[in-house]
Amino acid sequence: MSDSIVIIPTYNEIENIEAIIRAIFSLQKPFDILVVDDNSPDKTAEKVEALKNEFPNQLFLENRTKKSGLGTAYVHGFRWALLNKYDYVFEMDADFSHNPDDLEKLYYSCHYDKADIAIGSRYITGVNVVNWPLSRVLLSYFASVYVRLITGMKIQDATAGFMCYKKEVLHAINLDKIKFIGYAFQIEMKYRAFSKSFKIIEVPIIFTDRAKGQSKMSGSIIKEAVFGVISLRIKNLFNRL
Repeated sequence: MSDSIVIIPTYNEIENIEAIIRAIFSLQKPFDILVVDDNSPDKTAEKVEALKNEFPNQLFLENRTKKSGLGTAYVHGFRWALLNKYDYVFEMDADFSHNPDDLEKLYYSCHYDKADIAIGSRYITGVNVVNWPLSRVLLSYFASVYVRLITGMKIQDATAGFMCYKKEVLHAINLDKIKFIGYAFQIEMKYRAFSKSFKIIEVPIIFTDRAKGQSKMSGSIIKEAVFGVISLRIKNLFNRL
């Protein structure tokens, strides 16, 4: 058993899931993987189940009955990881927008540089995004500017979804209070950790848009993020976060 678990939420990722699993298991640093699948119609979970025969002590699968959002999938995974006593818990997409090689960089930041949270940051050294249209880059970049303005966090990539958490952070954050399910979830987790004075380090990565499968971005997700940030700030001001 590794000290590190990579949580990968999936919905219709049959084109990517085997390749990303094999890429992670090929790294020099050993990682375990937990796939949290939301009953994908394309049978992503069946592919993972078949791979478990090859990686019986490294690959795990949690099946959920319906598509319930990114945030709830990660919270489900966090609870599972804490129950199984992992020291380092990672968030990662299935579609290779996050380079598996960078998992080791995030791990080193937490294990050796004493970060409580390591963020795979697209913007800490400029704009490091490949194959996104300019409109999507601007939306993402200025979302982080907006978050910094409202919350006071100094994080350059507040919506990043490539993360490493020490277990102490997840124990300290009341997972029952997590409200957001889209990309606002990523902001909420960072803000709750920031409010508890955990050490957060941004690690530069290159983000590459998916080559296979479909994006899960939608207008409702953007709306949740815009108004969710204000809600988080108000709750913190009144000590109700």
